[in-house]
Amino acid sequence: MAANGIPEDVLMDNDLIKDLVDVAKDSALLNGVLMRTKETPNSSEVVTYAPFTLFPSPVPKDTFHQALAVQTHYNRLVDKISQDSSFLEEALATTIKVDDFTGRLFNIYRHVLQEGKIQSIVLGLNRSDYMLDQNGDGSASLKQIEINTIAASFGGLASHTPNVHRHILKVAGRLEDSKRILDNNPSAGLAKGLAKAWELYGSERAVVLYLVEELQRNIFDHRYVENELWKRNIPVIRRQFEDVAKTGFLDQDKRLFVDGREVAIVYFRNGYMPQNYTEQNWEARLMMERSMAVKCPDISTHLAGTKKVQQELARPGVLERFFPGEPDVVDQIRATFAGLYTLDMGPEGDKTVAMALAKPDQFVLKPQREGGGNNLYGAEICQVLEGVKQSTERMAYILMDKVQPRPVHNYLLRLGTPLKLSTCLSELGVFGAYVRHGQDMVLNECAGHLLRTKSDEHSDGGVAAGVAVLDNPLLV
Repeated sequence: MAANGIPEDVLMDNDLIKDLVDVAKDSALLNGVLMRTKETPNSSEVVTYAPFTLFPSPVPKDTFHQALAVQTHYNRLVDKISQDSSFLEEALATTIKVDDFTGRLFNIYRHVLQEGKIQSIVLGLNRSDYMLDQNGDGSASLKQIEINTIAASFGGLASHTPNVHRHILKVAGRLEDSKRILDNNPSAGLAKGLAKAWELYGSERAVVLYLVEELQRNIFDHRYVENELWKRNIPVIRRQFEDVAKTGFLDQDKRLFVDGREVAIVYFRNGYMPQNYTEQNWEARLMMERSMAVKCPDISTHLAGTKKVQQELARPGVLERFFPGEPDVVDQIRATFAGLYTLDMGPEGDKTVAMALAKPDQFVLKPQREGGGNNLYGAEICQVLEGVKQSTERMAYILMDKVQPRPVHNYLLRLGTPLKLSTCLSELGVFGAYVRHGQDMVLNECAGHLLRTKSDEHSDGGVAAGVAVLDNPLLV
C-alpha cells in the first residue's frame, strides 16, 4: 500500500480503476450507502449512492485512537458547560449582541432558566471533528475543528461504508488491507443514547419525534438510526417545525403532544441555521424547550456547541474550571486544541485582527454557524475584517489557526461527476452519546467514527453541502 492509501500498482492500471469504480458503485447501493438524488417532495423512491472515496484514506493509528479515547471527556465537557449558566452568560455576552441567531437562541435559554427546567433527563448526541496537523518532524497532531452538538449527521451512513471499502480492496487483490477497515456502527451507538433517554422518560406510548426539514436528501442517514429504535419497539414520528406549531401543545404537566401523540424525545435534525426559522418556528422551539420532553439537544447544550464557546475554552484555566482535580483529562482535551483567538472589542481583539490581516492564509475566520460552508479563508478574511475591524460586528466571529493536513490522492465518486484522481484532505469525526439523569451520568460512550474527504480545491463544506464525500480510515 502506498503512503497515500492507493496501491501503486492499482494507481497505474486505468482499466482496473474503471472496473473498481463499477464495483464500488454497485457495492455502495447494495450496502445502503444512499442519498436522494433530487430535492423535491415525494422523491424518496429516487435514490443513488451517497458520494464516497474509491479507496479508504490512511489515518495514523495513534491519532485515531487518541480521538476515540478523548470523546467521553468531550461528552462530559459539553454537559458541564450546559449546566453552567454563568459561564454561558459570560462566554456569549458579546456574541449575542451582534449575532441575531445566537441571540434568539439565548433568549429561549433565558426564558427556560427563569421559568425553571422541569426535565432532569439530558441526552447528548454529538460529533467532534478533527484534522491532522503536520508537524515539522513529519508527525501529525490531532486538532479539533469543532464539536457539533445539534443534528450531528452521517452516523447512519458511516455504519454502512466499511463493507464497501472492504469489498473494493478485496477485488483489488488487497485482502490484508481489507482487514484493516474497522467495524463501525454509529447508528447503534446513537440509538442506544436515544433508547436510554426514552426508557427513563417512562411511557411506552410516548414517541421519539424527529424534527426534520421538508426536503431531506440525507433521509437514509436518519432512517438507519430510526430503524435501530424500531428494533427496540420504540415508536418514531417525523415532523417539521410547522407541524409542531399547528398541532403541538403542552398539557397541565407540560407534557408535549404533537398530532395527539405524547412526545418523549425531540431529536433535532433541523433548527441549527437561521433559515430554519420563521417567527412561528421560533415559538414552536420555545414550546418544545419548555416541555417535559427530553430535547436532543436542549437549548443549553445547543449553545455549548457554539464557536464562541469553543474559543473561550482555549483560554488558560477554563478547562480546569470544569475538571477540577482531573489534570489528565484537561491535558487530553487541551492537546486537541488548535490556536483560537477572540475578536471582542479591545486590545486582545485588535491584536487578533492585525494578526489575521498580516497572514490570512494561516487562519480560518469562523462565524457562529453550523452546517458547513460558512467559514472564511485567505482573501475572504481580509475582505470581511477590513470592513468590520472597527465595529462590534467583528464579535460575531472567532479566529482559529488553519490546520495543515498532509494531502493524499484518491478518486471521489459522485453522481454526474467525471472520474479523476484528486488531491484530497480528510476530516475525522467521532460520535459521542451520553445521558444524564439528574446528577447521575447513566451513559457516556464513544459511539463510532466518520471520515470525510474532499478535494483540496475546496476550503470548506461537508457531504450535505456537496463538497466532501464519505470515507473510511485505513489505519497505518
